[in-house]
Amino acid sequence: MAHLLGGENLSVSYATRTVLDGVTLGLEEGDRIGMVGRNGDGKSTLMRLLAMRSTPDSGRVTKRSEVNIGYLDQSDVLDGDLTVGAAIVGDQADYEWARNPQIREVMGGLVADVDWHANVHALSGGQKRRVALAKLLIEDHDVIMLDEPTNHLDVEGVAWLSRHLKTRWRANQGAFLVVTHDRWFLDEVCNKTWEIHDGIMDPFEGGYAAYVLARAERDRMASVVESKRQQLVKKELAWLRRGAPARTAKPKFRIEAANALIADVPEPRDSTALSKMATARLGKDVLDLEHVSLDFQGGEPGQKLFDNITLRLAPGERLGLVGVNGAGKTTLLKLLNGEIQPTSGKFKRGKTVVTAVLTQEVKELDDVADLRVIEVIEREKRSFNVGGKEFTAGQLVEQLGFTNQKQWTPVKDLSGGERRRLQLLRLLVGEPNVLMLDEPTNDLDTDTLAAVEDVLDGWPGTLVVVSHDRYLLERVTDHQMALLGDGKIRALPLGVDQYLELRESALAGSTITGGGNPVTSAGGGSAPAATGPSEAEKRDARKAKNRIDRQLGKLTQQEDKIHAQMAAGAGDASKMDQLAELNKKLQELAGEREALELEWLEALEVLGE
Repeated sequence: MAHLLGGENLSVSYATRTVLDGVTLGLEEGDRIGMVGRNGDGKSTLMRLLAMRSTPDSGRVTKRSEVNIGYLDQSDVLDGDLTVGAAIVGDQADYEWARNPQIREVMGGLVADVDWHANVHALSGGQKRRVALAKLLIEDHDVIMLDEPTNHLDVEGVAWLSRHLKTRWRANQGAFLVVTHDRWFLDEVCNKTWEIHDGIMDPFEGGYAAYVLARAERDRMASVVESKRQQLVKKELAWLRRGAPARTAKPKFRIEAANALIADVPEPRDSTALSKMATARLGKDVLDLEHVSLDFQGGEPGQKLFDNITLRLAPGERLGLVGVNGAGKTTLLKLLNGEIQPTSGKFKRGKTVVTAVLTQEVKELDDVADLRVIEVIEREKRSFNVGGKEFTAGQLVEQLGFTNQKQWTPVKDLSGGERRRLQLLRLLVGEPNVLMLDEPTNDLDTDTLAAVEDVLDGWPGTLVVVSHDRYLLERVTDHQMALLGDGKIRALPLGVDQYLELRESALAGSTITGGGNPVTSAGGGSAPAATGPSEAEKRDARKAKNRIDRQLGKLTQQEDKIHAQMAAGAGDASKMDQLAELNKKLQELAGEREALELEWLEALEVLGE
């Protein structure tokens, strides 16, 4: 693979703090790299250096002369006085850019719902982000660098961006470097991971799941990472092995060599125990919306945001909500919290219910801006119970990433992610039994997200989460529902993938049927039944299923053999290269398995099994 660009002995310091200390790295053709690390550890700084938007205190960045770099900053860089069309394609006439299929694909994926003639300054934050991303992606770049591209993107936007990046170049062409907290996205598009910490960069092969395994193995062998962080990594790994694969048709994470690491890690949640605890605190009734309708504020008479929906929350229920922008996700939380009243229908609240809502803006902290972090928490309560364990305020603050030094930082000096963490803690110490989180992952790095999820795992109440982060939804909720902008709420028994299929059908003008039927029926006829497969098609499907079963059996034998070799070499530092090669072979087999499992499911669908 040809070298595209690189950095040699890069160092950057701010005041007395060294952010990067002699970092050397490079991007080759075919690299799809995700950068992870805690907030403030230098991810954006390193990206700006590699994009040649800033210069290091020492060291240098070099690139091949013909290499073209595209860079998306976190901040708004568009001219607010330009129209959307001019900001994206400049002064090109419509017929000029419309002839390019790549440009048409980008336009359709990112800005199809944005007014082409509106001024950029009149757009929402999310729309501005999509316009800036569209401008970058229609250009011809050899290397693309994206700093938090998934911010302000909904589930659909994130899925579209992942598809685009995976198909933009051939496998051995081009390269991209991305900083994001969206772990599903990292796993979906990246073949390498760079971890930035303590002024250095550690490279790992594979996406987020492979990185979690490799980091846990590195920490175990080196024995240099503090025990609390190691336990979080192990618990994250345990969920990756036990959670997502059990709920998806295409499991990607099958590395049995990790069994020794997670043998002593308990299941993330005991649903039965949680239900019993929550019922004891909540009683049988929690929050119910019965045949509720809500008119659009300022809309035409009869124009409804919600139309005859019914939603009943059970004690200990863990519900995830996804939906298009403007479909009413935040409004639904306000209905459940009693902040707004429905136009029609009933809202019932259990007598013992105590709710808490983490809002997107976190304006609730404005009243305590001059207090220090530890003072804010101790003002609420000095100790409380999480998962059967007693924590002091200081211990809990530390668990969510506030070091001893940070605990004495004034609230007004905290970053956006730190404010969000602090407000979540503040809500938890109030001991609510219904917790509602509105986009809780904004501004949080991957390590902090793991810490937040660890706290939520041991929390016994009813949980409702609104998020575009599908990793978080699958991690902390047990089932999901969707708002598609048609006034209804739909169950998603197959998870977020089903939501994306429903949206694709809706955009194509298809009738939404099947597993995505409304939770409450509002009358109307059903779609005509489709003609079933012929006997010949069933025979072919049966043959395919038997063939795939045999192939999967052979794959399992190959994987078992590699697992045994990896287990034999674990802990031997001299065999790290051999382990890396075995891990690469294992990933290749996982790709084959994924394709076969997809064929197998298609055969089952034909057979009706």
